[in-house]
Amino acid sequence: MIKLAPSILAADFGHLADEIKESVDAGIDYLHLDIMDGHFVPNLTFGPEMVKFVNSKTDIPLDVHLMISNAPKYIEVYAEAGADFLTVHYEAVDFPEKILKEIRKLGIKSAVSISPNTSIKTVFPILEHADWLLIMSVHPGFAGQKFIPAALNKISAARDFIESHGLECEIEVDGGIDLTTAPQVIEAGADILVAGSAFYKSANYGDFVKSIKKLAGGG
Repeated sequence: MIKLAPSILAADFGHLADEIKESVDAGIDYLHLDIMDGHFVPNLTFGPEMVKFVNSKTDIPLDVHLMISNAPKYIEVYAEAGADFLTVHYEAVDFPEKILKEIRKLGIKSAVSISPNTSIKTVFPILEHADWLLIMSVHPGFAGQKFIPAALNKISAARDFIESHGLECEIEVDGGIDLTTAPQVIEAGADILVAGSAFYKSANYGDFVKSIKKLAGGG
């Protein structure tokens, strides 16, 4: 069954505790937290204190996406803050395989992400060390961008590689996900969808979740 991970970057920060509760009550699977440093990506968001806050408000697994430089320096910090899944960008680290192994040693799930301009084949050799592969379907840095269709070929290629090699690695897709693009992403082979603006601007969170699950044959 497809899983949904709304990005709280698009939530109403003036009522964040309520947004978290309403999101969880709607039936989501994870909460996605985008950590941006203004260096690896041209935007600043929040840090470990926000992860701690969100973790204090819910027991739902936290999907923490590090869009930062010097990620190895901070993986322990974010693990301690409450991350259940920790994603590092292939483009931002020198030794991604080593970092994925270190994340797992911290007792949490490891994930690697690639940006739109990175070939999917570059991460194939390290997927055995990743619990998730996060494929960006927009350029990382800002919410509300349009879905990049070329991501579909990457998803399909990753699905073929994972299945042909018997790997236990799920595919997450982040960027421009809504009720129009979700069916294409699901058909291509995605397991987890990150939705920000589409989810938090929807009229009813529960209805949005049901629509996504229905598209995947789970509702």
